[in-house]
Amino acid sequence: MDRAAVFDVDGTLVDTNHLHVVSWWEAFRQAGHRVPMHAVHRSVGLGSTDLIAHLLGDDRDTDQDAELSAAHKALYGQYFDRLPALPDAGRLLRQLHRDGWKVVLATSASGPELSALRRAIDADDVIAATASADDVEEGKPAPEPVEHALELVGVPAERAVFVGDTVWDMLAGSRAGVRCVGVLCGGIPREDLQKAGAQAVYDDPAHLLASLADSPLA
Repeated sequence: MDRAAVFDVDGTLVDTNHLHVVSWWEAFRQAGHRVPMHAVHRSVGLGSTDLIAHLLGDDRDTDQDAELSAAHKALYGQYFDRLPALPDAGRLLRQLHRDGWKVVLATSASGPELSALRRAIDADDVIAATASADDVEEGKPAPEPVEHALELVGVPAERAVFVGDTVWDMLAGSRAGVRCVGVLCGGIPREDLQKAGAQAVYDDPAHLLASLADSPLA
């Protein structure tokens, strides 16, 4: 039977979380909101509307959401030509492909942002499918992004592993019924990832690649 290795992208395969933090912080500042960077960091991984709601609350002026999201997109877009892949991200995906895994991306990114991330990873030839923000109604921590990724490659949850860097990733994967692997390169503590459902935690893609034989992706 086929098996699927599903990957989050931001903070998991590409070193972008803190670029998102600065971009969101500036977008909020321009709109007159004082949001601490540490709070923004803990919210990275949520879709734009969910991130804004998480940080500003349900009693905010929701008419401002689109403006905030557009400001973040414009500010983050200045980095598109130099997004840095995390160590051995592409090599990890290629090795899993050689080992018989279907490699799938499940990300809140879409459009030009997703294209820039894929250029950074430089492993398009082994990526079987991508579930982007455009493909689902609810983003992480809802299970839909992971479930849709598995639908794209026709693999059941019990034959899949989801790799991510945030609590939202681990919750989404757990709710989708897949085994979850966490990485620390997004800046979220090991204990938080484990509490949210990570069965194993590694430093970054390079560490996971070096540990494949003893990992849930063995």
